[in-house]
Amino acid sequence: MNKMLKKMLKVVAGTSALTLVLSACGGGAPSNTASPAETAPAKKEVSFSIAYAIGDPATKQAMATAVDAFMKANPNVKIKNISDGGSSAYLDFLKTKDAVGEFPDLVEMRDAQLFADAGKLAELPSDIAGLFDNVPQVNGKVYVAPISLTLPQGIIYSKKLYEEAGIKEEPKTYADFLTAQEKLKAKGVSPIVVGGKDVFHWGFWINKYFVDEMFVKNPNWNAQRSKGQVSFTDEGPMKAMQSFTELFTKGYVDKGYLSTADNQTASMLVTGKAASLFSGPWMFEQIKQADPKFDFGWYPVPDQQGNVNLVGLPQPQGWAISAEAAKSPEKTEAIKQFISFFFSKDQYTKFLKAVNGVAATKEKITYETMPQMQKVLDVMADPKVKKSLQINNFWGDNQIPPQFRNWFYKLAQEWLTKGDFSVDYMKKADAEWDTEVKAMKK
Repeated sequence: MNKMLKKMLKVVAGTSALTLVLSACGGGAPSNTASPAETAPAKKEVSFSIAYAIGDPATKQAMATAVDAFMKANPNVKIKNISDGGSSAYLDFLKTKDAVGEFPDLVEMRDAQLFADAGKLAELPSDIAGLFDNVPQVNGKVYVAPISLTLPQGIIYSKKLYEEAGIKEEPKTYADFLTAQEKLKAKGVSPIVVGGKDVFHWGFWINKYFVDEMFVKNPNWNAQRSKGQVSFTDEGPMKAMQSFTELFTKGYVDKGYLSTADNQTASMLVTGKAASLFSGPWMFEQIKQADPKFDFGWYPVPDQQGNVNLVGLPQPQGWAISAEAAKSPEKTEAIKQFISFFFSKDQYTKFLKAVNGVAATKEKITYETMPQMQKVLDVMADPKVKKSLQINNFWGDNQIPPQFRNWFYKLAQEWLTKGDFSVDYMKKADAEWDTEVKAMKK
């Protein structure tokens, strides 16, 4: 990808003045004649609820800022924010809201296949869908307006601690990566901090190894698992989870991982309590805010053969309108107003810059970026880099059972705590998958 432009375009809104000419002749308008602004009918008040996946602080703040800016510009529209924070799973949160009759009118959708199949989503209006290129369809329809393009996780590291440990260059092979962790460990510093208190954070490392050993080799692995054609006890998944487990058992991960929240990882990095963390570019701004002078780098973790495989394919995730909200013309129009506002050039540029995102719209948005983000973009543009999705981001035949992701992440925590990873855990994964698939068919 070419270098990002150094200047953001500015949208300049012009204003016009309206001059009323009143006749001085007899019979003219009386002095208390109302102005057009006074006689114009007030816009009808309308409200809708919104929910988005609260993960890292930068995204949370950027979303809240966008909502506030929209309501300020449209005082007749009231938005009720019903998003839930903490370490709760977003899917579970949405299912609970649905169960009590509070499914959001506008929702950041992460599991489009599941909710589309349940009849909870409305097809995206054509004028909104037209803002984007190549939005993945679900059941032959476009349900989501992608908030940004998918960006990968990688190692965000302290250049100072790497240098002090004698790590002179970024790892080119997985063996190099492990050697670097050994050097850091020998210096008495925690090589990697993991925000294991939050369920979603487990997906970063688990999926890194699943992508390496399963999905870049077989993108239809999930569908084949549902048909009983592949197993978690096969060589690929076993190797993936053995590598994942060794990362923890060899002492490369800070021991407080179960009590460390995702939003604490940046602080541990900049204060030198850990040398690195494995996360996405959305963390860059948080790190910069924590310590503007902190010198850090980013690199992808190579696989066992030295290849780079990343999460980075388009997926049906983003803003979606609920089927119930779509029944109200007034509510639908207000939601369309918000989506259009969110993706307007000025507002969308602010959002993307806050989260270090890449525009999903046809109109490409550019902004001044930091060297670490440019490295991410360069790696993503490298034709040798293979891209995949996380296990829970597939759809269609490759959709996973809805409860499996969080169930498996908790299973991984169990074997790490007990220190007894074996094929028996992977047999449990097969059994859980099969049980959930059967339940879905009832």
